[in-house]
Amino acid sequence: MKLFGLLIVAYLLGAIPNGVWVGKAFFQTDIRQSGSGNIGTTNTYRVLGPYAGTAVMVLDIAKGSVATLLPTLFHVTTILGTATPLLFGLFAILGHTVSIFDHFKGGKAVATSAGMLLAYNPLMFVIAAGLWVSLIYWTSMVSLASMIAFSLITLISLAFQDWYLTGIALVLTIFVFYRHRSNIQRIRQGTESMVPFGHGYKRRQAQK
Repeated sequence: MKLFGLLIVAYLLGAIPNGVWVGKAFFQTDIRQSGSGNIGTTNTYRVLGPYAGTAVMVLDIAKGSVATLLPTLFHVTTILGTATPLLFGLFAILGHTVSIFDHFKGGKAVATSAGMLLAYNPLMFVIAAGLWVSLIYWTSMVSLASMIAFSLITLISLAFQDWYLTGIALVLTIFVFYRHRSNIQRIRQGTESMVPFGHGYKRRQAQK
């Protein structure tokens, strides 16, 4: 009963649509009606600006981390043993992507997945964050950087023989690619949105 109840808490934490709530509370704007329509960090940056975007990113990471720490905080164990926190992290990711507070819709799970990784393996989180930031600077595309970073973390966790994390990272990588399928199409067409810095942005500007 305790396990079931805490899994629901993990789902509800993940389901909090920070982008929507921050937009409505502080900017009287529903970000689902602007930009890409996504509720995550990138669209919040695009629609509401860097302060709101940073706040949403931190909040989305935090809800993934808190959910992942629930079994440790409440001394819950399952047959998964040390991988039990990943189960709770997955429920938070499920909540983020299929939110009860957003008509069972949601975001692309990048920041919430990062939060799960932060709580489960801080060193791997630092590696992932470094890769993601470097890839954004190189490509100037958050979508492409996210897809590549997820793929690389899957390979790195495989190299470290963390089989649970490898399996989950692989599933999340496939899911992230699926949720970014419209971005992939725009990348192929050369029309994907870019951040206003980095090598990719400079190359595109030079071609105009």
